[in-house]
Amino acid sequence: MPEPGKKPVSAFSKKPRSVEVAAGSPAVFEAETERAGVKVRWQHRGSDIGASDKYILTAEGTRHTLTVREVGPADQGAYAVIAGSSKVKFELKVTEAEKAEPVLAPAPAPAEGTQAPGEAPAPAAELGGSVPSPEGSSSAAPSGPTPEAPDDPIGLFVMRPQDGEVTVGGSITFSARVAGASLLKPPVVKWFKGKWVDLSSKVGQHLQLHDSYDRASKVYLFELHITDAQPASAGGYRCEVSTKDKFDCSNFNLTVHDAMGPGDLDLLSAFRRTSLAGGGRRISDSHEDAGILDFSSLLKKRDSSFRASRDSKLEAPAEEDVWEILRQAPPSEYERIAFQYGVTDLRGMLKRLKGMRRDEKKSTAFQKKLEPAYQVSKGHKIRLTVELADPDAEVKWLKNGQEIQMSGSKYIFESVGAKRTLTISQCSLADDAAYQCVVGGEKCSTELFVKEPPVLITRPLEDQLVMVGQRVEFECEVSEEGAQVKWLKDGVELTREETFKYRFKKDGRRHHLIINEATLEDAGHYALRTSGGQALAELIVQEKKLEVYQSIADLMVGAKDQAVFKCEVSDENVRGVWLKNGKELVPDSRIKVSHIGRVHKLTIDDVTPADEADYSFVPEGFACNLSAKLHFMEVKIDFVPRQEPPKIHLDCPGRVPDTIVVVAGNKLRLDVPISGDPAPTVIWQKAITQGNKPSARPASDAPEDAADSDEWVFDKKLLCETEGRVRVETTKDRSIFTVEGAEKEDEGIYTVTVKNPVGEDQVNLTVKVIDVPDAPAAPKISNVGEDSCMVQWEPPAYDGGQPVLGYILERKKKKSYRWMRLNFDLIRELSHEARRMIEGVVYEMRVYAVNAIGMSRPSPASQPFMPIGPPSEPTHLAVEDVSDTTVSLKWRPPERVGAGGLDGYSVEYCLEGCSEWVAALQGLTECTSMLVKDLPTGARLLFRVRAHNMAGSGAPVTTTEPVTVQEILQRPRLQLPRHLRQTIQKKVGEAVNLLIPFQGKPRPQVTWTKEGQPLAGEEVSVRNSPTDTILFIRAARRVHSGTYQVTVRIENMEDKATLVLQVVDKPSPPQDLRVTDAWGLNVALEWKPPQDDGNTELWGYTVQKADKKTMEWFTVLEHYRRTHCVVPELIIGNGYYFRVFSQNTVGSSDRAATTKEPVFIPRPGITYEPPNYKALDFSEAPSFTQPLVNRSVIAGYTTMLCCAVRGSPKPKISWFKNGLDLGEDARFRMFSKQGVLTLEIRKPCPFDGGIYVCRAANLQGEAQCECRLEVRVPQ
Repeated sequence: MPEPGKKPVSAFSKKPRSVEVAAGSPAVFEAETERAGVKVRWQHRGSDIGASDKYILTAEGTRHTLTVREVGPADQGAYAVIAGSSKVKFELKVTEAEKAEPVLAPAPAPAEGTQAPGEAPAPAAELGGSVPSPEGSSSAAPSGPTPEAPDDPIGLFVMRPQDGEVTVGGSITFSARVAGASLLKPPVVKWFKGKWVDLSSKVGQHLQLHDSYDRASKVYLFELHITDAQPASAGGYRCEVSTKDKFDCSNFNLTVHDAMGPGDLDLLSAFRRTSLAGGGRRISDSHEDAGILDFSSLLKKRDSSFRASRDSKLEAPAEEDVWEILRQAPPSEYERIAFQYGVTDLRGMLKRLKGMRRDEKKSTAFQKKLEPAYQVSKGHKIRLTVELADPDAEVKWLKNGQEIQMSGSKYIFESVGAKRTLTISQCSLADDAAYQCVVGGEKCSTELFVKEPPVLITRPLEDQLVMVGQRVEFECEVSEEGAQVKWLKDGVELTREETFKYRFKKDGRRHHLIINEATLEDAGHYALRTSGGQALAELIVQEKKLEVYQSIADLMVGAKDQAVFKCEVSDENVRGVWLKNGKELVPDSRIKVSHIGRVHKLTIDDVTPADEADYSFVPEGFACNLSAKLHFMEVKIDFVPRQEPPKIHLDCPGRVPDTIVVVAGNKLRLDVPISGDPAPTVIWQKAITQGNKPSARPASDAPEDAADSDEWVFDKKLLCETEGRVRVETTKDRSIFTVEGAEKEDEGIYTVTVKNPVGEDQVNLTVKVIDVPDAPAAPKISNVGEDSCMVQWEPPAYDGGQPVLGYILERKKKKSYRWMRLNFDLIRELSHEARRMIEGVVYEMRVYAVNAIGMSRPSPASQPFMPIGPPSEPTHLAVEDVSDTTVSLKWRPPERVGAGGLDGYSVEYCLEGCSEWVAALQGLTECTSMLVKDLPTGARLLFRVRAHNMAGSGAPVTTTEPVTVQEILQRPRLQLPRHLRQTIQKKVGEAVNLLIPFQGKPRPQVTWTKEGQPLAGEEVSVRNSPTDTILFIRAARRVHSGTYQVTVRIENMEDKATLVLQVVDKPSPPQDLRVTDAWGLNVALEWKPPQDDGNTELWGYTVQKADKKTMEWFTVLEHYRRTHCVVPELIIGNGYYFRVFSQNTVGSSDRAATTKEPVFIPRPGITYEPPNYKALDFSEAPSFTQPLVNRSVIAGYTTMLCCAVRGSPKPKISWFKNGLDLGEDARFRMFSKQGVLTLEIRKPCPFDGGIYVCRAANLQGEAQCECRLEVRVPQ
């Protein structure tokens, strides 16, 4: 792993490139390393390559070469070269060698033993038939170089997958290329076998799906790779590609041939069907083996003249009956058979098969078999049900030929009547298999497909901004543990082989992508793709720039003192080297080097004259250094007389205050050399510069005896402390003022006064404490746009004693904890336009202030805001109606609303030629129409409408022409509906609601009349609106019938319409019903019509009769229109009453006309004497015609025990269980109907099993029958 802070450099100065060569030719790859002697390894498909007859490896200095001799299809694929920690990948593609196609000319065939001109012998791969084309194309593809796939002018495919052939155990790859130049996101591709089997759920050892993206050509490559092909792999396949607004699909077929033995490999295999698809035909050189050639599938393509010229021995076998094969085959084999026999019209084939009758042998064991296939989602349960012909037959369930044993709750076997059910709970991929139900010697099969649920993204990726060399870690959380995911960069999958650059980690449902040291090439869009979606994030990598927050400063120290050089840089991970006069400084017990965070320190204890030099700090990986000089201060002691006035020895002892700058938090040490005899008293004072503070305490307050204590004045307080944060230490020749961890309060003018009896001396020292600035106030967000906003802030209240150099801005998503820096170059202004934000996502901003000392604490976060853009202008603005003072407008919503939604619309208008717009409504309206009122009559106005949301107002849409506010005169016109143009019938009591629309401007006057008279009464009401009129009657009565007329009038123009209302009711009963004659079995009746017909036509009469004994009425005639009738077929000796109802549209009359006296039908004179018969004895002892049968039932299901008995008189029935009478037990119900006896056992349990007896007894004897009941508990 390279050291932090250094940009990783590739070990290769020249990298090998991917090549495409013809089969049989050599392939050469060259690579050059940065320096000679580097060990280089070559790999093919992840395995190291050694020198052999196939591979030639050479190394000359920095140049390394790999030569692949006689390239074949097995040599194509991914190669790699590795030197140190650098790995370069490249590919080798093998194309078929260019061949001259033979031409079938009418010239005579060549002689035996010669070869057709221009025809090359078939390669070994074609003879064996086991090596597929590299891209999965069919081996029937034309020979020669593969032409570039033409662009699909309609679909999405640049190259569609082609039909292919492979032998059993071989491998094949199908490829599809999709143009990505016009796509914003990668397309979604799905592979299917047959009609609905999704191959994404079948990915495993023998089936893989790959996809990649070529940035140069902007083409997506999707591959379906099948290894160890089996006969079941044959059939039709489909590739579907879809984008946001496009869809395309392509069908292709795979044929799997049986593997050939060693003895079958000869040149005759060149005459296989696959060799003829290219357009050329091979002619056999020998007639002896012609009988074994199979040309049956090619007979339709052969020419009659070509077939006639063959030798008689080359007779093709009789063509098989494809329809008979299809008729006998299951539907799952239709596609394979159609492909094998060249049937291309699948729809016509299925239509013909549907019309043909298929003679199927009816199963003797199954009444209903399993479906051909079932599909279930992972984790759900599936029920496989069959119905047997024999309910007592034994059933076995098999999975992949192995019998399923009952174990736990995974498999549940159920038996209800003739139905047998296998329930599989919590289906997993292990349950994806073939299942069989076996009954005796018969079985039915099905296939279960288990579909995995889509894996969803529960926590998406987050954007990251890093510097070159920093560690990057993307983290995403999905819905399932152990889910298969793909990491992609700019649409290209990151494979597991690239472990030198990327590291993939799984932690339960969390997936991590780790880049140890980011480079500029790593910038881009990274995506994690699952079967249910993808998460996208952007990685921004910027050049690493080192900012110096605090540089080292020159020092002047005395002997035996401590010298500390300190600097602060922007990157806490940067290491560095300390130099003394250009040479690296080696730490020891006196010289110490420390690195804590962003601060680097060099500490020199017990300074000596030899330590005086130029010191530098050089950060590793950056072209900069920080320099300072250490000055050794020598104290010269001269002989002075005993009486020497005190003196302060400084380099610049002028009375003008010298400024000493110290960084907050650092140690302030003022070392003042003094002299004087006797030893002077040292007084330290700090002047108060504020006007509201009193001056420092005068020096006369200090004690005179310097030997007793050292005194100093600080903030008006006289202290005598030699320990603590602020302290004074005085020796004979110097006074040291020390402040540990300087603070802002320590800033000011310090006065040093030395005094003895001879005199005094005084020096003013100005101390300035500088620090990082205070945190600015929370920034304010304004001008929020679709993907940008304006950020403004105020300068910090305190700049730290140094001018603010600039500001650093950060942002984050509201629900995230990761702040992302927006600028690496300091912002000088107090505002910044932030861009590249996602619309609809809530963000927060914060700002740092930076001065020469360093960076301040972050400001409080701004108010959360959401980048949203205003909506577009509304569409289809139109004027709907105009009056003298109003204009009605309507429009449609804008095409683009955005994430901010839509708050409403504002409507404005202005006079033609004027620029002042007037709001038509205070506030916003949510409707897409509006009536603008109180407009000046005759004015010509322009109207405009804006859409508003959180981001503000969008662009307006304006009427194309001015609108004149003036009523348009329109002739009144009634629009009478069709159903009102005929007589309107209503029943008494029904509501009448007649709505008649009309037109006219200005609003017409509406008038209703009935029979020429105005409407009167409260029962009839009229409701008018600007566009229609309504006549309403709450409950219609007969008096409301008549002719109504409605009139609409504007000035002298009018329009009329007439309506006829007929209110109908039930008729009254007929009048004067009487019997006019009676003879034999007949009676003649006559009546008069009803007095009231109910205001509608009579439909007829209903005649009924009633026997005097029972008085039950029976209808004799219905819808009878005459007023007289004859009632026939009466019974002799009975008396009858008759009644008649009248009927109309509403119904029958409420009452009927009834005869007052009964009419008797007399008997004839002959008296009938019935014969006398001898009574017979039908007594019979009970006997069971149908006995009870033994039963085996499942616990919990209600069970019936049935039998049949006969006997006269009716026998008494008793039920017993194990000898106990069941008559008093409420759980048993007994039924007897027409001799059929039933015992119902409600929800039996195992305790209810036993011997049940049914006993029947009467006066003639008794009989009984019994059965055994077994109650089984389901497993």
